[in-house]
Amino acid sequence: MKKSENFLLKLLAGVVAGAVLGLLIPQDSALPFAGAVVNVIGTAKYILGQIINFCVPLIIIGFIAPSITKLGSNATRLLGVAIVIAYVSSVLAAFLSMGAGYAIIPHLNIAAAAEEGAGLPVPFELAIPQIMPVMSALVFSVLIGLAAVWTKARTIAAILDEFQNIVLDIVKRVVIPILPFFIASTFYQLGWNGSITKQLPVFLIAIVIVMVGHYIWLAVLYGAAGAYSSRSGIEVVRHYGPAYLTAVGTMSSAATLAVALQCAHKSKNLRSDMVDFGIPLFANIHLCGSVLTEVFFCMTVSQVLYGELPKSGTMLLFCVLLAVFAIGAPGVPGGTVVASLGLISGVLGFDGAGQGLMLAIFALQDSFGTACNVTGDGALTLILTGYAEKHNITQD
Repeated sequence: MKKSENFLLKLLAGVVAGAVLGLLIPQDSALPFAGAVVNVIGTAKYILGQIINFCVPLIIIGFIAPSITKLGSNATRLLGVAIVIAYVSSVLAAFLSMGAGYAIIPHLNIAAAAEEGAGLPVPFELAIPQIMPVMSALVFSVLIGLAAVWTKARTIAAILDEFQNIVLDIVKRVVIPILPFFIASTFYQLGWNGSITKQLPVFLIAIVIVMVGHYIWLAVLYGAAGAYSSRSGIEVVRHYGPAYLTAVGTMSSAATLAVALQCAHKSKNLRSDMVDFGIPLFANIHLCGSVLTEVFFCMTVSQVLYGELPKSGTMLLFCVLLAVFAIGAPGVPGGTVVASLGLISGVLGFDGAGQGLMLAIFALQDSFGTACNVTGDGALTLILTGYAEKHNITQD
């Protein structure tokens, strides 16, 4: 069995085992050992999450900065191209969702509230703070990489290249092996607090609609990327199964970064230098699935709480600004909606109840929106590959 298939089976096993155990030992379980089990799993989930989050800035620095130095004089141009295509993808996904909202939501009877389940108890907390926030790591990587190119700092470039090898080994020996256990603990929590069953009606109504939108947008992205690069988008996306499932379990583009890099490197249609440059960058600035979902849910909440959909002009302004906020939103669970709360209140006029309901409903599907973000990064990297070849940017 191939390593990728073995890893996918481990992820699936973690999902099933965690959900089943959560249903067998729920929050109100009278079993004598239930409390001990919950405490152990809660502590393990917290510590594993701390380790994964600690590694995220290292992965960003270890991949983006060396990749920029290898791009040489083309680095600034490729960075600009990457930001533009990430914004275009997000804003067009928002427009697609807005159109679907006006066409579908008036004909739906969606529940007016979604109760978010409790978190697992953590009797022992081992806090492992990141060396720097994710966005700081992203900006640091870009500036250091560009400055090394501008000043032709060969020593720094060599150090960054060596650091990339170190980070790659951390990913292989630490992050990848613990992911199935972290995902298992996440799904245990969903079963333990009853989210899987209590929130099912809202889940079925809202998630199905936005998931269809996710798949439509992914098809558009990969179709456009394949047409532009003259390479098969299907050959790229077929490697993304483990990354998609990991994103569903972690609800974080940043936490899925290690697996996404592995999946992208398996594609023969993606240049390895574009993968090392694009995938970590897009994990933090390309949130098309989250944007698509947030637009649809904002319109849904407006209909439920205020009895009407926002005006078309208001929604257009919201979509344009939301795509900008998505570029700066952290690739962590709920990052997009939290970063854009100012837009939700300022542009759409949502009060505290509307913002709270928005956060709750968004949390129900955050895993699938993240999976769309991560999978869409492969399409944008394919566009970068095509751009590099069309403009004779050689691979180091």
